[in-house]
Amino acid sequence: MTDFKQDHPNGMILAMDEMTLYLQATMQRVWYPIGQRPLLTVSPQRDCQHWYGALCLNTGQELALSVPGLDSRTTLHFLQHLLTAFPAQPIFLFLDRAPWHRGDLIRAFLSENPRLQVLYFPPACPQLNPQEHVWKAARQAVSHNHHFTTLAALRTAFATFLDQTLFNFAWLERFVPPILCQV
Repeated sequence: MTDFKQDHPNGMILAMDEMTLYLQATMQRVWYPIGQRPLLTVSPQRDCQHWYGALCLNTGQELALSVPGLDSRTTLHFLQHLLTAFPAQPIFLFLDRAPWHRGDLIRAFLSENPRLQVLYFPPACPQLNPQEHVWKAARQAVSHNHHFTTLAALRTAFATFLDQTLFNFAWLERFVPPILCQV
């Protein structure tokens, strides 16, 4: 990454991940007045919506797409979306080691698009991926302890939160030596 920041001062550094959002409510502990019990309506439906997201570590901006599934073709579609979103800037992308991030289709795409450089996180280290923190914040704000009657309403609320929130996660300052951040 040192070479990337030196060679491309205007380059974008992104962390990417995907998740599945279920219509069925998720619960989280909450403070409530003594003697009163919080009630949460839970849908028996297991409808879900898959999401791909990339957090721009330069700006805190989230780029997210709701997608039909999690596979290599969808990953390819999302990578094309990133190149379109940043049409002139080189991109340094952090990914986890999901199988659909490393297949032949993805390797071929990356070799054809040198503007997009990829570095994979170590295995079993989701805490290193800033995009995981975005998903956690979005779930807490939108889907925990809430009831949506339709998947469309949940998807809209989730997308709105992601679009309107800046996620200033100090990942570079936390995990990269300070000398490397001063370019």
